[in-house]
Amino acid sequence: MTRPQNKEFEFLGVNHLALVCKDMAKTVEFYRDVLGMPLIKTIDLPGGMGQHFFFDVGNGDSIAFFWFPDAPNAAPGVAAPENLPTRGNIRSAHGSMNHIAINVAADKFDEYYEKLKAKGIDVTNIFNHDNSDTQMSKEITRDVFVRSVYFFDPDGICLELAAWTSEFDESDVRHAPVRADGKPAEDMLRS
Repeated sequence: MTRPQNKEFEFLGVNHLALVCKDMAKTVEFYRDVLGMPLIKTIDLPGGMGQHFFFDVGNGDSIAFFWFPDAPNAAPGVAAPENLPTRGNIRSAHGSMNHIAINVAADKFDEYYEKLKAKGIDVTNIFNHDNSDTQMSKEITRDVFVRSVYFFDPDGICLELAAWTSEFDESDVRHAPVRADGKPAEDMLRS
């Protein structure tokens, strides 16, 4: 399958996501020591403003964290989801980041799920996302397009390990985007 191409810019993927943590040492322990992401760059910001650390998440992409000594407290249910999927409210405010999905190979997914549990991480059950009315399958079927498991980091940032299990085609784009007033923008369904 040929993927649609950007005709305006030659983007190479996500360079990094920049998040904010409460305790950089705990963040390093979790991302480097528990999840195994190499810590590739550390910065002490000028004037005692804080720190900025980068972790390699694969394919040249990074997850970065700021630590600000005077940052406001976290606001679960506003700036981030309050709960993991199936465990309560997962909504977050407009302009917030809901979760980070880290891509893993489909043939490693079950192994990594067991590894997270063995490390004592509170993970959800495995989600086999499909195109059914419930959007979930207990088994891996031909209709499953991604497998997911969700968990929180020490700051309440929702993380997901996700493994694509199928290729997309034109038929996968079939829902009109909804405007702020709740009405579908049918004219935007196809570009």
